[in-house]
Amino acid sequence: MKIVRYADGNIRYGRLEADGTILPLRSSPYESLETLGPATHLDKVRLLAPIEVRSLIGVGLNYVKHAQEAKQPLPTTPMLFMKPLDAVIGPGAPIIYPRQGQNVHYEGELAVVIGRTARRVSERDALSYVLGYTCGNDVSERVIQFAEMKQGCLLVGKGFDTFNPIGPCIAIDIDPTNLELETRVNGEVKQKTNTNDLVFPVARLIAYLSEAMTLRPGDVIMTGTPFGVGPVKPGDVVDIEISGIGILSNPVIAEV
Repeated sequence: MKIVRYADGNIRYGRLEADGTILPLRSSPYESLETLGPATHLDKVRLLAPIEVRSLIGVGLNYVKHAQEAKQPLPTTPMLFMKPLDAVIGPGAPIIYPRQGQNVHYEGELAVVIGRTARRVSERDALSYVLGYTCGNDVSERVIQFAEMKQGCLLVGKGFDTFNPIGPCIAIDIDPTNLELETRVNGEVKQKTNTNDLVFPVARLIAYLSEAMTLRPGDVIMTGTPFGVGPVKPGDVVDIEISGIGILSNPVIAEV
């Protein structure tokens, strides 16, 4: 099952069918997946970020081959950071290349949407707290990011407005341990991997985080990017495709 959030004069959640039909949900997907009301179609609506994000958590160096690419040892605990909510945009919305940007990179990622309150949950039970999964792009300005990291912090380099597209939908009941992920820039494949290369898989991330903080519906965990990161420029189009979910596509435009 796939869930979308869309605008058709109002903002709604709906169940997306294979032919593009959208069946409106009775309420939020946290409460019920029952449908109610007349159907519409993808061609008649504007897709939004598939969830109203409550908090946004990033994970660094969480693919084995990406750590090797960065010439870094594998982390022994998850490398975590937060991103501001104004970084979140939906499918088709432009990634704004900031005026001070010098080296902006794409980072294709699997994003996890928490569906019910989780506190001190076991790794065995962790996935039962997930609503579903979507595609994400942890856009990063490397010059600022690396300068921050030398001081032991990380915010602005990954926190610009529009620097975290997610979408196009939330896929329910898929296996996050075996998903194909591909990033393309202007149609050229830049990243290609499987989530079985994650250092800390989804269940471990949820268990680890919930040991310290309460995870609530609408929290999103960006699980990290694989090897093959690289630059984008205004005029580019970035596509993130994950099996079982779909394609998140965003153009890059210059800030005016």
